This record gives sequence, structure tokens and C-alpha cells, in this order.
Amino acid sequence: MPVESGSSGAARQAKQKRKSHSLSIRRTNSTEQERSGLQRDMLEGQDSKLPLSLRSNLLDLFSQIEREFENLYIENLELRREIETLNDRLAAEGQTFEGADLAKGALKTKASHSTSQLSQKLKTTYKASTSKIVSSFKATTSRAVCQLLREYVGHRDGIWDLSVTRTQPVVLGTASADHSAMLWSIETGKCLLKYMGHQGSVNSIKFHPTEQMALTASGDQTAHIWRYMVQLPTPQPVADISQQTPCEDDVDFSDKDEADGEVEGPNDCPSVRVATTTLRSHQGVVIAADWLVGGKQVVTASWDRAANLYDVETSELVHSLTGHDQELTHCCTHPTQRLVVTSSRDTTFRLWDFRDPSIHSVNVFQGHTDTVTSAVFTVGDNVVSGSDDRTVKVWDLKNMRSPIATIRTDSAVNRISVSVNQKIIALPHDNRQVRLFDMSGVRLARLPRSNRQGHRRMVCCSAWCEDNTSCNLFTCGFDRQAIGWNINIPALLQEK
Repeated sequence: MPVESGSSGAARQAKQKRKSHSLSIRRTNSTEQERSGLQRDMLEGQDSKLPLSLRSNLLDLFSQIEREFENLYIENLELRREIETLNDRLAAEGQTFEGADLAKGALKTKASHSTSQLSQKLKTTYKASTSKIVSSFKATTSRAVCQLLREYVGHRDGIWDLSVTRTQPVVLGTASADHSAMLWSIETGKCLLKYMGHQGSVNSIKFHPTEQMALTASGDQTAHIWRYMVQLPTPQPVADISQQTPCEDDVDFSDKDEADGEVEGPNDCPSVRVATTTLRSHQGVVIAADWLVGGKQVVTASWDRAANLYDVETSELVHSLTGHDQELTHCCTHPTQRLVVTSSRDTTFRLWDFRDPSIHSVNVFQGHTDTVTSAVFTVGDNVVSGSDDRTVKVWDLKNMRSPIATIRTDSAVNRISVSVNQKIIALPHDNRQVRLFDMSGVRLARLPRSNRQGHRRMVCCSAWCEDNTSCNLFTCGFDRQAIGWNINIPALLQEK
């Protein structure tokens, strides 16, 4: 008598199971028909306000639903039997599973094994192509230490922009929607001077590279240049506003916005009301302004879709830089060369070259899918652009075809800044967070934010201070305050 092979035996066994399954369904259907007939007889004898035809239809529908559930239940039982058979076969071959439920253990083991294989394959296949794209949620082995040192409170509305002087005395400047700009002592947090010459929101503030002059841009369609003279007060002991807190994985204790009380402005702060030079040529809000290298010319960016280049001494318009399709959002000048970069809501930023006095060239870059909120130069040959599309990109001026690094975040990015000495990018976000990255796109830190410290509204701007002051990073937001931070990045973390 020939011996039945294992494969044919397994096939016959599966066929018998399917046959028994079919018979069980038929028995279930016939039993269901008898049951539905009995239920109809019972319903006919019951009192109900529903018509008999409607009650019969409902009964048929519920019966169909019950049959479907019974079929699913039977199939589930069959699958469980097959899983138990497979587990027994695997156990006979010497493979064991951890866990009380063998059926669940088999499924989990098979799933994890296949998942790990797929994950390893994806990593191997796409490692080269994704090396430049860095997630903002990437973990770091070392932890940067960030300490909130001082809060600068005195504006009556949100603060759009801030900047630190490049000459002595080193002070902090803020531009606010309350139509004023303020100069602050970094060490004491005291207001030193208040400029009140604008008739609209002050959207930007930048300091002259060598003289005590400030440049402010406003919603009144003008840019002002004004002189200041301040005397720094005697430094006071630093109040223990916050303990040194590791930036990574800081716990956000509450996302609720604190109630905004009326903030009293400084009473003894001297004020300036008259500008030295007023620049008028725009037909819309002047959103930003900056000094060209040398401080003899300034550039302004406006909602009228143009950027203007002015001569400081004569206040005359030298060039009108047109080409953007929508409102401009920011402008920035190179620290050592006659280069200007402007960003716009048309999802592009443009590089303007004034190094040749006889002609100026322009290059258009389309690297984002939403409004480019800012684009800034670094000391080297890089441009860093941030956008409402939740990305920040690092570009090489020598080859602007594609970014050398892309940072992906979970919130729109506002006016960014890059540290000259450490080459660290500070990203202020709409979601009240501030994150730090290096030039290769690796996340270094996230500034702490909780009920006791950090911003309670959108963070509008960040600015680094390269001088030997206690605070080396400043941020401002629409919660009417600027904050001074001390950022300590370990050398090992910077190298990564």
C-alpha cells in the first residue's frame, strides 16, 4: 500500500475542514430560518404600534446581521485552530515562543521578524539618499544646557523683532507692535531708551556696524534712522529665574496661555521722538530693513513687493529691487560682502549682488512650498532659509541648485538667526517653541518652556550675541516680552 505524502495529507485535511465549515454554515442557516419563523409568530402576538410589514423588514435585517456575526465567529474559530496547529508544528521543530498565549506569540513573533527585516532593508536602500534630511525629532546622546537668565518686559504689545548692537556699549534692541522700539541693558533688564518716532507698528530693528545708530522699519510705510546715547547701569546679581535645565525633552507642563495683564511700561525710561533720517519710497508696510556692509547704505523690504536700496547720507533711493510676485517678509545683508537676500510670500527668496558697482544681478531660488519667512547669511558662504512649510534649508552660495541640509519641524518657522562663532541656527516657531540646530541639520537642543519660563505666545524672532555677556541668545514673541538665554553646547555635541 503506498504511503500518503505529507503535502497531500495536509491538502486533504484542509479540504475536510472547508467541507465541515460549509456544513456548519448550512446547519446554521436552516436553524436560523426556523428561529426567524418562531420569532415572527411571537411578534405577531405582541402589541406594537409599528406596522407588521415594517416589523418584518426589521426582523429580516437583524437576522442577516446575526448570520454575518455567526459566520465571522466560525471563521475565527477555524483560524484559531490553524494557528494552534502551526504552533504545535513549530514547537515540534524546536522553536519556542515567550508568552502565555501561543497563538498571540506566534503572530507577534512573525510580525516583528518581518518588520525588522523590512526596516533593515529600507535603511540599507535609502541611507544614502536621506543622509541630508534630518528629522527635528532626532535624539542626541549629549544634552545641551539652556538657562533662562532674564526677561525684558515693558512693551504694551507683541514684539516682532530684536537685535544686539555690534559696538560698545552692547545693548539689546526690540521692535514692537505698540509703535515703539526699546533699548535694554542686557545684564540688568532695565530699559535704557525708548524710540517713539513711528506712527505704526515697528516691525524691525537693526544697529549700525560701527556707530551708535539704529534702523527701524514700520507699518507707517517708512524706515527711520535715529541716533542713541545710553549709559549702562551697574550690573545687579542675577536673579535665579530658572535652574539650569537640559534642553532636550523638557517637559511642557501646560499648554494653556496665561492671562495677559496690562504690563506697565518703564516710567523712568528716556525717549527719542525725532528720526535723524526718514526713508520714504514704499507704498506699503515696511516689514524689514538692514545695513549694508560699511553702513553707508541700507535696504528695506515692503509689502508693496519691492525692496529699496537707499543712500544713508542723502536718504536718496539708489535701486528699487522688484520681481517678487507677493509681499516681502524679510531682508538680510551679508556681513562682509555687498550681497542682499530678500524673502517673500511667493515661496521664493532672491539673492541680489551689488559687488559690481556698474551692475547688480539677481538670482531666484524656489526651495519652499509656502511663505519664506526669512533668509539670512552666515559668515561663510551659506544662506539659511525658513518657511511656513515647516522646513529650514541650508544653502551653499557657490552651488544653490539644492540645499546641503534640510531641517523638518512640526511648526511654521519665523525669523531665524545663526551664531557667528558656534554656527548654530536658532529657530523660533509659531507653537511657542525655540529649537537649536547645527549647520548640518542635526538638532542640538530645545529651549525649555513651561508655566514658569519660556514664551506663552508665538515666538517671532531670535538673535545671537557674540560678545562676552551672560546672555548669548535672545528671543521675542507676541507675549510682549523678550527673553535672554545662556546656551551651553558641549563641544562633543557640536562636532556631531
